[in-house]
Amino acid sequence: MTLAHPAPQTVLGLETSCDETAAAVVRRHADGRVEVLSSVVGSQIAEHAPYGGVVPEIAARAHVETIEQIARAALGEAGVGYGDLTGVAATAGPGLVGGVMVGLSFGKAVALARGLPLVAVNHLEGHAVSARLGAELIDYPFLLLLVSGGHCQLLSVEGVGACRRLGSTIDDAAGEAFDKIAKAMGLPYPGGPALERLAEGGDPQAFQLPRMLLGRKDCDFSFSGLKTAAARLAEGVTAETDRRDLAAAVQAAIAGQLAEKSARAMEGYAREHAGEPLRFVVAGGVAANKAVRARLEAAATAHGFAFAAPPLAYCTDNAAMIALAGAERLALGLADPLDAVARPRWPLDEAAAAASPTHKPGRKGAKA
Repeated sequence: MTLAHPAPQTVLGLETSCDETAAAVVRRHADGRVEVLSSVVGSQIAEHAPYGGVVPEIAARAHVETIEQIARAALGEAGVGYGDLTGVAATAGPGLVGGVMVGLSFGKAVALARGLPLVAVNHLEGHAVSARLGAELIDYPFLLLLVSGGHCQLLSVEGVGACRRLGSTIDDAAGEAFDKIAKAMGLPYPGGPALERLAEGGDPQAFQLPRMLLGRKDCDFSFSGLKTAAARLAEGVTAETDRRDLAAAVQAAIAGQLAEKSARAMEGYAREHAGEPLRFVVAGGVAANKAVRARLEAAATAHGFAFAAPPLAYCTDNAAMIALAGAERLALGLADPLDAVARPRWPLDEAAAAASPTHKPGRKGAKA
């Protein structure tokens, strides 16, 4: 469905695909400039910590209990009311479908009650545009590494909604590997940030870990072998120095595979976009890891790419990226009907996903 809307677009974004209840207000100006007027995230870490991971039923119930107050807080922080909005954007998938339904239903209610256009946003498209939330506007096209607990893939992003997959994980996502290894080492939930802290000062050469698929001439990833090997090593590692070394080795192994496969994708992307500005964007929760960022930035520089990543606050799940994805679609006259459905699986590049059924999304179920 297409609608004509004046710029700027002031959009309420809603994100409930996993274990964060988030709302944000983003304003996109006619020249493409972006203002984040507010971004409120309600964390569920305390609720899920006793289980060492996200429990879908608990997540969905928490979304129901908090979505209205989170949205009200985002509007208040932005200094706007529902009457000041030009649209509503809500994550419609992929993710834990019970949670997705909560945010999407709330977005539909606001759109219906206020006569606003609704944009049902692919969560991964939100991550794809998240680097555009920074101070420097990142123009299309760009090469994207989307890396988190539930997804790990390389994409050529040509414009709004125009993504082509170049490679993805054939088993586990990088963020899942971080989390599962951290759990095996007895680290608290969420495991990825805890492992990064433990790795500070560790010797990444102290342990030899498998390096999967690095000899292959493709852009696919594999982390299951690394995850299994590190978990077994963790059983016999008790001294704090050894634990730091193992954490550092895990972090270096994951960063190394991400960098090598990204470099391979850069080579092909550069050939296809000869004569154009070359941009490499990393987004998703793992993009917040400093060691990973540094390794990827070095790879980008070595291949002549400008490097960009979202501000740290917008690496993990948030509603500002959903609001921006919605605003960019509204600026093109695109909106969705109120019967848009929640989708547990929704690949950005559906053609590539259909052609590669063995590529799996990772822990969050359908994030790829």
